[in-house]
Amino acid sequence: MDKGHGRVETRRIWSSEQLNDYVNFPHAKQVACVEREVFEVSKNTTRIERVYLISSQTRAQADPAQLLALNRGHWGIENRLHYVRDMAYDEDRCRSRTGNTPRTLACLRNLAIGLLRKFKVTNIKAAFRDLAADAGKVLKMLGL
Repeated sequence: MDKGHGRVETRRIWSSEQLNDYVNFPHAKQVACVEREVFEVSKNTTRIERVYLISSQTRAQADPAQLLALNRGHWGIENRLHYVRDMAYDEDRCRSRTGNTPRTLACLRNLAIGLLRKFKVTNIKAAFRDLAADAGKVLKMLGL
């Protein structure tokens, strides 16, 4: 159960290794159903969401609690990267939408963010502004 952002969220998981023969998916070792019951405090409403997972890990490698943690952790990584890209680059308003340009820009942005994280930069947006003002700092940071 999690509380925050005006919601109370309860998660349940059911997993099985017995359905692997029914799932036409390579390396399937375990299937699971995650149910999220979300109570929105301000609206006084509850909604139920169900998602289904396929894992290449056996139950001995990842029990239901670990599968649930892996599922939650995946979104943490996803949200952390996309949030930084949008805040630092205002990426959602980028007008490049054709050919390989969007993918190339995303790769370059990810590279820049990754390098700054490697150097333990805490405020990536401020670091971009600072480095944009002095290209020499970038070269010095990279040891060039």
